[in-house]
Amino acid sequence: MTASSVGPLQPGGPIVLIGAGKMGGALLDGWLAGGLDPALAAVVDPGLPPEAAAALKSRGVALVPDPAAIAAPAAVVLAVKPQMVADALPVAAAFMQPGAVLVSVLAGVTSAKLAAGLPAGAAVVRAMPNTPAAIGRGITGAFATAGVSAAQTALADALLKAGGQVEWLDDEGLIDAVTGVSGSGPAYVFLLAEALAEAGVKAGLPAELAARLARATVEGAGELLRRSPETPETLRRNVTSPNGTTAAALSVLMADDGLGALMARAVAAAAHRSRELAG
Repeated sequence: MTASSVGPLQPGGPIVLIGAGKMGGALLDGWLAGGLDPALAAVVDPGLPPEAAAALKSRGVALVPDPAAIAAPAAVVLAVKPQMVADALPVAAAFMQPGAVLVSVLAGVTSAKLAAGLPAGAAVVRAMPNTPAAIGRGITGAFATAGVSAAQTALADALLKAGGQVEWLDDEGLIDAVTGVSGSGPAYVFLLAEALAEAGVKAGLPAELAARLARATVEGAGELLRRSPETPETLRRNVTSPNGTTAAALSVLMADDGLGALMARAVAAAAHRSRELAG
């Protein structure tokens, strides 16, 4: 679901975006595409390349380093790298006025750590999107702390839907698992395409042909999964004839030490790293 599919974005006040890199930039693009008045968007990013800054200004988006220039922001969205939180959190705190909600998309940075660097009683939403948000096809796991009002939750939901679907969690501890499954998940799919192409080359295919076959297969299977009401298991069974070629391949992938076991270890490793980043 993209921002445009949920109606014009009307936050009721300015939206301050701290960090306009890949994820922050993707969200901003979604907000503007979803009808946000560019005059209500302000970006704080000292490291923004001059050409990117010029492009934002040409779209009517303000580059405002001075918190005094922003009156009554509705939301402050923190979209820097997790390693930059110590520097970025005081900047976010300077923009947090009564009624504003902080929406953080930083991996591994807990709501408690965020709240500790903000004015007392600040409303905090912690979210974990993924990179397909850049094309409006991402999915985000989100958690709202106790101090977040229904209106603030609705605003955070609208802002995050600029990148795709949003799943709200009752337990912040699940964010680490979300990170392992969907936050890092696109990289697993890209690796699958890489590995499939490399396997094709080893089977005798020209490299360029193997790459095209692998890419189209992943793209097509993903689109079929999106459109079909069937479960992944059913779709898998539908293309697996008894004693056929697919069954032979799946006997390897579904072995005790096969893809299932590897994926479980991979997700666990990503979730563990997310908890480590929390400090």
